Amino acid sequence: MCAAATKHDDKPDVHVRIRIRPVGMDKPRTWLVEGFEDFRRARSVSLVYGMFWVGLSLLVTAGAMRLGLWHWLLPLIAGFMFLGPLVAVGSYGISRALEDGREPTLGDAFGAGAGHVGSLAMMGVMLMIFFLAWIRFATLLFALFFGLGAPDPATLYLTLLTTPEGLGMLALGTAIGALLAFGAFAISVVAIPTLMDQDLTFMEGIEASLRAVARNLRPMMLWAAIITGGVLIGMATFYIGLALVLPVLGHASWHAYEDLVRIERDTEEGG
Repeated sequence: MCAAATKHDDKPDVHVRIRIRPVGMDKPRTWLVEGFEDFRRARSVSLVYGMFWVGLSLLVTAGAMRLGLWHWLLPLIAGFMFLGPLVAVGSYGISRALEDGREPTLGDAFGAGAGHVGSLAMMGVMLMIFFLAWIRFATLLFALFFGLGAPDPATLYLTLLTTPEGLGMLALGTAIGALLAFGAFAISVVAIPTLMDQDLTFMEGIEASLRAVARNLRPMMLWAAIITGGVLIGMATFYIGLALVLPVLGHASWHAYEDLVRIERDTEEGG
């Protein structure tokens, strides 16, 4: 249980308690169904929001290829998992508008975090630390196997997929990347929607997220696997599938937050 208080000499103290509900293994499927339902109800706005990230992904890929940095694409694509929770912010705004009984607009999507810029920015810094740690590890691993120069694409992918050294590199990179990605997931899975929905500090959001994962480890591991699988499918379709995957997963994550987190506020008169 977390408690926080804001004190003023002539105003009541407000004690905030963040309670975490236990959920069953069936809940990740329920969240996914609810995510599809939100997408259906706000299809146009959700699709435009998803296509925005598809376009940005294509631009980054084209820029990397044009600059001769194609060998960075694999770690950058994998690193998307670390920043994905921030990408979902717009979907949270759309789902919140639907719950308020309003017709969602692009303003709900692209301006969803406007009222909580500071706390969301701090969450972005935390996730960026995980992302940079992954990029540093990927750089060291690449240099260990291939040296400082970048081989041509055919040589690189042939080595990765057909030699024991390449397969070992993929296995090690996948294992370390998975650990870092789960760490990023654990601190953010409900932290960002909590911060958007409540007037809390970013550390309280992180605490809520860690406690939600710790109390519901098996369902949350399943949810992490569903998110990872969905993003991989979106990436495998040359990003086009992300136009559907990202909004649906974002909507579903909003419903996960609502099932997992309950905020209680007690007011006491200050002296």
